[in-house]
Amino acid sequence: MAISSYFAGAVMISALAFVPVANAKVVDQSDAGFTVAHTAQVAATPADAWKMLRMPESWWSKDHSWSGDAANFWLDSQAGGCFCEKLPDTGSGVGSVQHARVLFSKPGQMLRLSGAFGPLQGEALTGTLTIQIKETPTGSALRFDYVVGGYMRFKVADIAPAVDKVIGEQLLGLANALGGALPPTRDERAAGEGAGKPKADTPPAKDEPGLDAAVADLVEEEAKPAPEGR
Repeated sequence: MAISSYFAGAVMISALAFVPVANAKVVDQSDAGFTVAHTAQVAATPADAWKMLRMPESWWSKDHSWSGDAANFWLDSQAGGCFCEKLPDTGSGVGSVQHARVLFSKPGQMLRLSGAFGPLQGEALTGTLTIQIKETPTGSALRFDYVVGGYMRFKVADIAPAVDKVIGEQLLGLANALGGALPPTRDERAAGEGAGKPKADTPPAKDEPGLDAAVADLVEEEAKPAPEGR
């Protein structure tokens, strides 16, 4: 599948698709690779979000498939499991595609997959997609982080924004399958409206925080047991 056909659709719909998504951007990029991150809020519980996450045929876009039919996707959500796609028999037998392999699976909280999606599959790349779910007062927060690195014949400056839109489209598909993304909060709207508007007496902007800080809002450390008394 050519890069143009796999990524072009996301470029065309981006102006409309990301209105309800709280955060979407290329977090970092260099000659060695790039990172994109997308977040959204939904009214579904973490359990329902996890259940839907395990059914990519219900939310991953058919426009970003090899068969053109989302019904051909499947996901084995255990470590080592496959996010795969069946290629129907066109006269020479049934085929298949491995989009990614499951590295980490914690129901209701996190799914991490390793795979270079679409045209990136033909390059010497490693892609890691971390999908996080966190319970909120109104339902769940969802976050997709996709980290890509290695050698490729594409220019990072060209491919990173296209991949960013594709990953964001998949998060939007998941949110829609769960009833739709909730509108941004007042604080999120204020942050968006104030972006790019320097204010008087505003201190110099700090460097972009590292990845640990960027995902800290959706990762909670498990409670440590209290030390036993002596």
